[in-house]
Amino acid sequence: MQKDFATSIVRTLRERGHKAYLVGGCVRDLLLGREPADYDVTTDATPDQVMSIFPVTYAVGAQFGVVLVPVPTPRMDAACMPDRDATGYISPHAYVVEVATFRSDIGYSDGRHPDEVRFSKDPREDVVRRDFTINGLLLDPLAEGPLHDCVLDYVGGNEDLKAGIIRTIGEPSRRFSEDKLRLLRAIRFAARFGYKVDTATFAAIRTHAPQIHQVSRERVRNELTRMLMEGHAREAFLLLDNAGLLHELLPEIEAMKGVKQPPQFHPEGDVFVHTLLLLEKLPHPCSMTLAWGALLHDVGKPPTFRVVPERIRFDGHVDVGVKMAEEICQRLRFSTDDTNQVLALVDNHMRFAHAMRMSESTFKKFVRMPHFQEHLELHRLDCQASHGDLATYDFTREKMAALPPEAIRPAPLVTGDDLIAAGHEPGPRFKEMLSAVEDGQLEGRLLNREQALQFVAQEFPVPK
Repeated sequence: MQKDFATSIVRTLRERGHKAYLVGGCVRDLLLGREPADYDVTTDATPDQVMSIFPVTYAVGAQFGVVLVPVPTPRMDAACMPDRDATGYISPHAYVVEVATFRSDIGYSDGRHPDEVRFSKDPREDVVRRDFTINGLLLDPLAEGPLHDCVLDYVGGNEDLKAGIIRTIGEPSRRFSEDKLRLLRAIRFAARFGYKVDTATFAAIRTHAPQIHQVSRERVRNELTRMLMEGHAREAFLLLDNAGLLHELLPEIEAMKGVKQPPQFHPEGDVFVHTLLLLEKLPHPCSMTLAWGALLHDVGKPPTFRVVPERIRFDGHVDVGVKMAEEICQRLRFSTDDTNQVLALVDNHMRFAHAMRMSESTFKKFVRMPHFQEHLELHRLDCQASHGDLATYDFTREKMAALPPEAIRPAPLVTGDDLIAAGHEPGPRFKEMLSAVEDGQLEGRLLNREQALQFVAQEFPVPK
């Protein structure tokens, strides 16, 4: 449906006398036999012309020649501007095609956006200002014949696709000087497709790595998140490290290298090796918060490493790790909700070691944490990336399955109003009393309101 809609846009532009092609990642993915996530169109029509041709458009980047054309719906109007998701992309519930005018870019003084855009009538001129050869292919979706015969290739993208190479279009240093985000995009594409980065391109990445800070923190976060979530996180972070970008963006992760761990618990090696193994095992797809929780769960180990006689210890690494993870989330401008969940994952990942010895009330409170399945999944990954013992994971799953929801989160037997009616003055002690009643309820000692009130009267007598 998406390809059909994008093709209809090309057809409409052609019928109005304009040149138009599919371009970029969608062409690359089609040639690789993959389903594109979205489709882009490039044309010699100006933004004003595009907006006059299609009944509903969004001029989100008209100054750069970019207009969004949505799939028409019966009640669509300008107020229906689709939302963007956590990574900055248009949400799929309102599918749009990005239509961009052929252009050349002049000057990139901020290292991210062109200072001036000049519209063009020549598709070749548009292609040569793009980032990588594999993203510089044009496809005529109206042409007949085999897919490869319908592709216009001005930059050698077909050859690089076949050879599995990420290469800049033109001189690498110039491409990266124009837009520092391309440093991360090169790494992401190489990891996603299992490609090699061209030698000159990789050398330029290393040279320009210290300039990555010119890119907004939100954009950096989005690219790193995609690397974590696209199914090849281990390869991506090894490339980031080799390119010097890990040092610039996440020195806390780089610091894990060479930090030894107790071999009886971590036969796989140091903290960095363990973290990469865990990233390799991330399910695909997975949530953003699980991915970042996996990356950061042991971030507190390097600063707490110490050796006592014949033992390696990381005393307090969880508390230190939570503070470090919070700094990283703030630095990368995570939302409050995402930050809270990532910190919860870091904060609780060691609690599974006590799961088999927890009291009934403690266990039930533990497993009813928000998004507990992410905690359980992180524990599974943590075990598989170290000693491989899943006994606690299996125990937790089996015990949870045997507990009905009302046993984990029962209706309260006693409320604050009941405590007031019993003669207690409202105050901080209310929380202690209500918590004690809930523990008795969760452990099966208190079965009804009468027993609960009697328990309160015995354990918390009203002061005279």
